[in-house]
Amino acid sequence: MSLEPGADLDGLEVLASRLDGQDGSSARILECSFSGCSLDGVRLEHARVIDTTVADSRAGELLLASSTWQDSAWADLRLGAVQAYGSTWTRMRVTGGKIDYLNLRDAHLTDVTFVGVMIDELDLARVKAKQLSFEDCRVRRLLLSGATHRDTDLRGIAGLEQIEGIDGLAGATISPDQLVDLAPALADHVGLRVR
Repeated sequence: MSLEPGADLDGLEVLASRLDGQDGSSARILECSFSGCSLDGVRLEHARVIDTTVADSRAGELLLASSTWQDSAWADLRLGAVQAYGSTWTRMRVTGGKIDYLNLRDAHLTDVTFVGVMIDELDLARVKAKQLSFEDCRVRRLLLSGATHRDTDLRGIAGLEQIEGIDGLAGATISPDQLVDLAPALADHVGLRVR
């Protein structure tokens, strides 16, 4: 199987395939599954991906800018840099695995759940999020400048070492322990001096 710009893929089961460097930009991918694949450098900009599962796969870089993901799932992926800025995710579930850098800047996220995922850097700058939640996840660095939230639950994030754009927390739910951890950044944001 090979990806091509504008391809129309329906009901395919792709197992242990090397798709490195392939260009599926503007493709339509419906009810497909990808398992055990190598996806390094795959381009899916402006693609529409619906009812599709990607599992047990690896990529150093994935190019997903302005793509649409709906009723789909990622499971146990090992990813380097994921460029998904400007994308739209609706009823997406990301379970397990590790992502070095997930760029969701300017994305629209509706009913998106992360479960048991390790993310080194998560960029949610200018995201519009509704029903975004995290369960048992570790995120080291979180970027939130200009983000807007409705029913966003960040209580399932642990290991947070750095946060940028503290104003982008408005409308999100955090735990009391997270509030204590964030106190220095909040104090700095409002100009408080703590002595």
